Amino acid sequence: MKETQIVQGQVEKTSTTERISGSEAIVKCLIEEGVDLLYGYPGGAIMPVYDDLYKYQDKIHHVLCRHEQGATHSAQGYARISGKVGVAMATSGPGATNLITGIADAQIDSTPMVCITGQVPSHLLGSDAFQETDIVGISTPITKWNHQITKASEIPEVIAKAFYIAKSGRPGPVLVDITKDAQFEEFDFRYEKCSGIRSYKPVPETDKEALKVAADFINNAKKPLVVWGQGVILGEAEEEFKAVIEKAGIPSAWTILGASAIPTSHPLNVGMVGMHGNYAPNILTNECDVLIAIGMRFDDRVTGSLNTYAKQAKIIHFEIDPAEVDKNVKTDVAVLGDAKDSLKQLLPLLNPNSHIGWRQRFKDLYKIEFEKVIKADLHPTKDGLTMGEVLKEINVQTKGEAAIVTDVGQHQMIACRYAEFNESKSNITSGGLGTMGFGLPAAIGAKMAAPDREVISISGDGGYQMTIQELGTIFQTKAAVKVVVLNNDFLGMVRQWQQLFFDKRYASTEMVNPDFVAIAKGYHLNAKRVTKREELASAVEEMIASKEPYFLEVCVEKEDNVFPMIPSGASVSDIRLE
Repeated sequence: MKETQIVQGQVEKTSTTERISGSEAIVKCLIEEGVDLLYGYPGGAIMPVYDDLYKYQDKIHHVLCRHEQGATHSAQGYARISGKVGVAMATSGPGATNLITGIADAQIDSTPMVCITGQVPSHLLGSDAFQETDIVGISTPITKWNHQITKASEIPEVIAKAFYIAKSGRPGPVLVDITKDAQFEEFDFRYEKCSGIRSYKPVPETDKEALKVAADFINNAKKPLVVWGQGVILGEAEEEFKAVIEKAGIPSAWTILGASAIPTSHPLNVGMVGMHGNYAPNILTNECDVLIAIGMRFDDRVTGSLNTYAKQAKIIHFEIDPAEVDKNVKTDVAVLGDAKDSLKQLLPLLNPNSHIGWRQRFKDLYKIEFEKVIKADLHPTKDGLTMGEVLKEINVQTKGEAAIVTDVGQHQMIACRYAEFNESKSNITSGGLGTMGFGLPAAIGAKMAAPDREVISISGDGGYQMTIQELGTIFQTKAAVKVVVLNNDFLGMVRQWQQLFFDKRYASTEMVNPDFVAIAKGYHLNAKRVTKREELASAVEEMIASKEPYFLEVCVEKEDNVFPMIPSGASVSDIRLE
């Protein structure tokens, strides 16, 4: 059946309808949105959708993860490396609640994701039926938007909105909960993508006057410093960002989610800010006269004590989300809007500059950090292996072309500090939520989204065991993820804090670990363990050369610490080198 309708009183549009079930409509909606991969776990309340997925295997591939949390992290990894919306699906009750950690992670790290959950039939809602939970109520604080569907006719419009909201403006997760009777119900299906929602303006219009003020501050600065975040990557503004800093000659530092927007080797890339960031950009945050924040939210791990953070500087904030402006750090001028557009408009307003003397300060402080920290991490003289030298060897073998996906802990900070990135979207990690267990499933999603890229998962022995079951997903899908576990038999980051601030009382942080290589081989993966320095290079070479999934355990020093370090709540000026 064909219907003709007038859209906004101007455009005549003809679309075809067909009578199908709600469950089939869900699958067709996903196909219309260009979804080719989704991650999930079946169960009773979502079973009709899985039945229809079976019919459309030639158009959309479902990946059976081993846990619903793994499905969300895989969807996140897929989204982070591809720029598309990741999709995860689960049944009601525990299936839905198992998605929560990944949803919260995606919300705070601005990852576009649509989660679809099954729900008990609508006449049972509120009755404490088997596997009923109020997932809409539970997920409201950690989603960009959520909605419960009880009628099949709602499905096309709601799913179209879900994808639009997840991807537009500042991205984030959306959850759609669909009752089982709505999945069985038939209706006349027609799909139209959403291109706008009344009262929802995801991208603020850039204020040209604010741009002029910002340009004036930058042009008159003697000691400018850029701190950029993931907003540059999410806005696909890498080229515009590079053009701005190169024209103005501004040293630029990154948050962990901003890493890889420009190459590690770029002369204006002065390293990472924050608790375990580089010495120079942290120290000089409190010496710069203009601080230009681009697509970052002044997280506490970046700022340390707000009472002492960059008080001497004029603060310029380029930001797409008005809620982030003045939330933590008071700005002198805020430039709202899409990063790509704002930076493009800023560029002609800037005067060429080089700031040679100011940039030399960063080089001088880097030399101090190199002598006190970096040299020991990358060129150790002790017998035990360091995490830093493992990253150095990976850099050599991959030439900085790999996508590095990490868990959370010491290995994460070491990977962020020492991995070399030559391509954007190469550092995939859990930033704001700090989710242990993120790395392995996220690497699966990243590899499936970018099969031609080398994707290396780097975990500690603690976080790895939180989602170790996803080795089964690797085995079943043959996703050629390279899995590296840096094993120090400790919950390393917590142990470091216990050593430094709790008089070495290692309460519940020492791990008694299984045979990781045997477990990997149980999943039929190629696997190797390295315990000596002379074994490392050949093992990494063998791993990178493999066209199949590969597991590499590297036994590292048990009580190595990650420095520099800013103690919690201290000023960035109080950064410790030892």
